[in-house]
Amino acid sequence: MRIDIITCLPEMFKGTVDQSILKRAEDKGLAQIHIHNLRDYAVNKHNQIDDYAFGGGAGMVLMIEPIDKCISKLKAERSYDDIIYMSPDGELLSQGISNELSLHQNMILLCGHYKGVDERVREHLVTREISIGNYVLTGGELAAAVVADSIIRLLPGVMNDETSALTDSFQDNLVAPPVYTRPADYKGWAVPEVLTSGHEAKINDWRFDQAVKRTRQKRPDLLGDESNN
Repeated sequence: MRIDIITCLPEMFKGTVDQSILKRAEDKGLAQIHIHNLRDYAVNKHNQIDDYAFGGGAGMVLMIEPIDKCISKLKAERSYDDIIYMSPDGELLSQGISNELSLHQNMILLCGHYKGVDERVREHLVTREISIGNYVLTGGELAAAVVADSIIRLLPGVMNDETSALTDSFQDNLVAPPVYTRPADYKGWAVPEVLTSGHEAKINDWRFDQAVKRTRQKRPDLLGDESNN
């Protein structure tokens, strides 16, 4: 998998792509993340990439020309499954979307900034828009890092235990059940006996029941009508 990230703040990714899961995936040759500085495609010698909005109003807008030049260069080198604009009004990121995107070979993540991008970018250059929540960030860089992490960790071979991702929260529309580790008794706070029983079927049943219970308590929206039962 290859992810190309277009940003006007490339330095924001230095502490992200060279750590943890993303670094492991790159070291194993399972994923590549390339950061592209939008200012390299600026329209003049002043490295201009933004301008005032037509019609007035506060804030600056990322211009279409630098974005188009960058995307066009990348598309001339390879084909892309998706060109995704990180936007607060895009479709809300979910585990299902991450699962879907993890099947892609190549994608571009475009990070907005200031008051966003020229609307013609959204109309003609991107294929999808994704949000990580109902709030506004200074730019799309943190959102792009979240999307990249959520996708790359799902690639076969990235995680040491490939079954781990299958039991994550939201994979089956449930949050994860409680987990415990040693000691089995700490200050009188004991681990549920079933988890130390060695009985795999009973343990699996307990985990499923606990996942449903916890989802009903903490995220009833995931259960739909079941939350009212």
